[in-house]
Amino acid sequence: MTRCQKNLLGLTLAVLLSPLPAAADGYQTPPPELAALVDAPRTPQQSLSPQQNIVLQISRPGLPSIADVAQPELRLAGLRLNPKMRAYSQFNFGNGLSLLDIASGKSRQVSGLPARPRIADHHWAPDGKHVALSLWGDKGVELWLLDVATARAHRLGDFHLNASTGSGLAWMGDKLLVKILPARQGPAPAASGSPSGPNIQESQGGKLSQTRTYPDLLKTPYDADLLDYQLSGQLALADLNGKIHPIGSPDRFLSVQPSPNGQYLLATKLQRPYSTLVPLIRFPQRIEVLDLNGRSVRVVTQRPLLERMPSGNDAVETGPRDVGWREDAPATLFWAEAQDGGDPGVPAKTRDALFLQAAPFQKPPFKLQELASRFAGIQWGRDDLALVSEYWWKTREIKIWRVRPGEANGAAELLNQRSSEDRYADPGMPTMVVSRNGRSLLQTSPDGNSLYLLGEGASPEGDRPFIDKLDLTSKQTTRLWRSQAPWYEQPLAVLDTQRVLLSREQTETPPNLYLKTLGEQDGLRQLTFFQHPTPQLKGVQKQQLRYKRADGVDLTATLYLPPGYEAKRDGPLPMLMWAYPAEFKSADAAGQVTDSPYRFNRVGYWGPEAMLARGYAVLDDPSMPIIGAGKQEPNDSYLPQLKMDAQAAVDEVVRLGVADRDRIAIGGHSYGAFMTANLLAHTRLFRAGIARSGAYNRTLTPFGFQSEERNFWQAKDVYQTMSPFNYADQIKDALLLIHGEADNNPGTFPIQSERLYQALQGLGGTVRLAMLPAESHGYRARESILHMLWEEDRWLDQYVKHAKPRETP
Repeated sequence: MTRCQKNLLGLTLAVLLSPLPAAADGYQTPPPELAALVDAPRTPQQSLSPQQNIVLQISRPGLPSIADVAQPELRLAGLRLNPKMRAYSQFNFGNGLSLLDIASGKSRQVSGLPARPRIADHHWAPDGKHVALSLWGDKGVELWLLDVATARAHRLGDFHLNASTGSGLAWMGDKLLVKILPARQGPAPAASGSPSGPNIQESQGGKLSQTRTYPDLLKTPYDADLLDYQLSGQLALADLNGKIHPIGSPDRFLSVQPSPNGQYLLATKLQRPYSTLVPLIRFPQRIEVLDLNGRSVRVVTQRPLLERMPSGNDAVETGPRDVGWREDAPATLFWAEAQDGGDPGVPAKTRDALFLQAAPFQKPPFKLQELASRFAGIQWGRDDLALVSEYWWKTREIKIWRVRPGEANGAAELLNQRSSEDRYADPGMPTMVVSRNGRSLLQTSPDGNSLYLLGEGASPEGDRPFIDKLDLTSKQTTRLWRSQAPWYEQPLAVLDTQRVLLSREQTETPPNLYLKTLGEQDGLRQLTFFQHPTPQLKGVQKQQLRYKRADGVDLTATLYLPPGYEAKRDGPLPMLMWAYPAEFKSADAAGQVTDSPYRFNRVGYWGPEAMLARGYAVLDDPSMPIIGAGKQEPNDSYLPQLKMDAQAAVDEVVRLGVADRDRIAIGGHSYGAFMTANLLAHTRLFRAGIARSGAYNRTLTPFGFQSEERNFWQAKDVYQTMSPFNYADQIKDALLLIHGEADNNPGTFPIQSERLYQALQGLGGTVRLAMLPAESHGYRARESILHMLWEEDRWLDQYVKHAKPRETP
């Protein structure tokens, strides 16, 4: 026998004797107690009417099947589209509707829907008499109308919507602005059987540009033509009888917003040339005002292709951006515009300016305000009242101003200034109401002198949501109400000076809606009666932990223990820790308490709590702060801080007697997966790790990741040191890698997990890689979720639950 024959025989025997790849086994099902979590009933989605008297409840079915998730999908310029539906890919639909009357507490089931409806979107009419619905039908996205008085729905017209960038539905009085498929568009362009030539990319040089790694980019001219076809839509007005009145000609509309008086449309249209380097949101855009015949009245901006942007998280484009309507005026445009070239590295006293321009758009724009940092949003109220937010990422400073948009010489007044990281100082968000023409406006007290603020109420004792009343003259707040232990109550809407709509829950009681009368001791009336979705796990124990890491930084975590567990009687349990690091500019902010000990113990399939059903203790969201005070960057000391965070968490659960050092696993998703691999590479604190959809080699994300502003060439040591791939030879404990094959998140390409697996496999490490077909960054199909739980349960059982103490070196 020749050497070649011997080698061939050896290879054949190796193939025959080696186990089949894991993928050949197909989808697996976890133990029944885990599968039950996947199929637990889901709480309906709830939507309050403009008059705040009715709640639309949208029931939700179980998870979609892999057959649904794996249907043909176009991936074009950062979009994921269902080509048959001409809609953005969607898998979470409503399957039923009911109307809850707040005053009486009575609920009516909506009739007239198809047998198995797929409700994708809904829009209340300003008068609250109708709800527009978009439903996925057999041939496309349909427009439906719900009559609130009769609680009956019916299809409106026989056309189909183009929902590639959203349904685009908007009420204009008693008509609906819609974006429908063009009548004579024809079939989609066909791909050529053979390439017409190479696909070329070229750069002529220029300034430093920060372009992150994006998925689903255009690659060929055919991709660009297909994108044009998918986005092409015809604007029209649909009356309540389904009759269509076309507006102008078809175009590639990204968004269309009617003016408050219904006389104009603010349209954003996609323009050529396209790019193979950046997604659609950075393609050229034409933003213009149209009349109801589709004629251009005012071109606000002709934005160029944004392949090159200044570096930094505070960088923005030049020219008008965040263009919209002033919500409390008939037809007044609003936009922000950078005054520093959009470059945060350029010294400037004024970073942004805000402009107004009223119809008929003949007079020059009026400068409403100059800002020392970046515009972060505006809430409209009336001529003498709007709230402007500005923010600067580098310092985390946020400011909120009161401005007077209707007064030419009205000076801005500072209402609040704080660090965005300081949850304890968060004043809350102002409540909003819907005007007669359907616009969202600031809600004021009956005398018009005060605003209502709803806040999470973060405090050293946990989150305690509140309602405050802010006097606009004195700028002082009065507390009207605050959530009280042992309940977690969250205000949803201030109905009037006395009544509030609340969501109320307890550790063993799921969230339900209540009507609260302020000032009354027993002024509560329950409106919904949702039951515990997983009654088999009643009795789960929850405790908010507070501890310190070695350098004195305060840390927190939420500890969950299985029902009936007693530490003194049962001893330490195997434990799963699940975390996600966060960057901070101050140790004080990093040490603030998060969450509430009184929230409902929702044990779902996505987080670590699922393992409570298998007898594990769970430490959820232990603080993993990475602090960069002053001019220091957090990632310059990422590893030392991460190790201190993890060591402190392990020490605390061991001190409490609920876990032992030899049976603790660490896990996380996305940036938490990156954390997991780093902790296994640089510590021996954990017996195993579960890393889902992570990134492990930062040279593959060379222009920034997470909150890191510097590129690889500006901070080579940071990128190299933070990459666990570079230290794969130091990973000595078992690592389970799970990744969606169609991951759509910038930076977490599937190759990240594939290459780390190959490295560990080649180095003799204990590792398993499960690639989930057709799944994105978050997994959606029932089969995928069941298999994910099967993988995690099997891994923890093999390497953690029955782990023996490590041998002392």
